[in-house]
Formats: sequence, structure tokens, C-alpha cells
Amino acid sequence: MASGLCFYECRGAMPDLDAGWNFYCALGLRPVVDARPRYARFACSDGDSTFSLHQGESGGGGTTVYFECENVDETVGSLSEAGLCFLSGPEDKSWLWREAELFDPGGNRIILYFAGSNRLDPPWRVGSR
Repeated sequence: MASGLCFYECRGAMPDLDAGWNFYCALGLRPVVDARPRYARFACSDGDSTFSLHQGESGGGGTTVYFECENVDETVGSLSEAGLCFLSGPEDKSWLWREAELFDPGGNRIILYFAGSNRLDPPWRVGSR
């Protein structure tokens, strides 16, 4: 990998950007660009990463977007109270992450998770120990 690379943005397709706007605002992302109905960009609450939507046919197609949060159970509870529907509630996974799954209005799979140190330093990390 070239030095100096940093993840900046993920972009998903969605036929109805108004529905996407409402969904991602409810998730807690901050709007940065509102060029609906063609494009919308959001900033994540922590860090410098952004997430964008562009008008297009329903996405999905294997796309999964992961958003890490400190307390998955609390976040899922408050989002459920706000009307978002989860496919699976918070679960401890064998890869040592706690995850909950839902889909956005465009069919993109969304995972809310907490991995802590296991994201970059799992027990099976290549070259570890």
C-alpha cells in the first residue's frame, strides 16, 4: 500500500435521497452537502470520514457499511425508539465484535458495531505476538 493513504469516504446508491437523508440523520451523521435529489454527503460524528449518497438504483448488491459506536446496545435502543428497524439486535460475534444489523432505504446493509482493540489487534492478527 502506498504510504500516506487514509480512508476518506464511502458512497452508496439510493433511489430516494430524501429517505436516505432522513435515515442517515437519524443514525447521527451530520449533513455536509445537500444537493438532493442527486447527491448528499454526511460527516461521521467521530473522525474525518464521510459517507455520501448518490441517486441511483437500489444499492445493496453486497455493499455493507460499518459504523463503530461505543455502546451498541444503547445506540440500537435509541434508534429503535426513533423508528429504525433492526434485522438483528446486538450480538457478540465469534470475531470478538458486538454487532447489530439493519438496512437503509436503498437496500445497503448497515452494521453498527463495537470492536475496541480487536478491530486492529485481534488475537489472530497477522504477525502478532
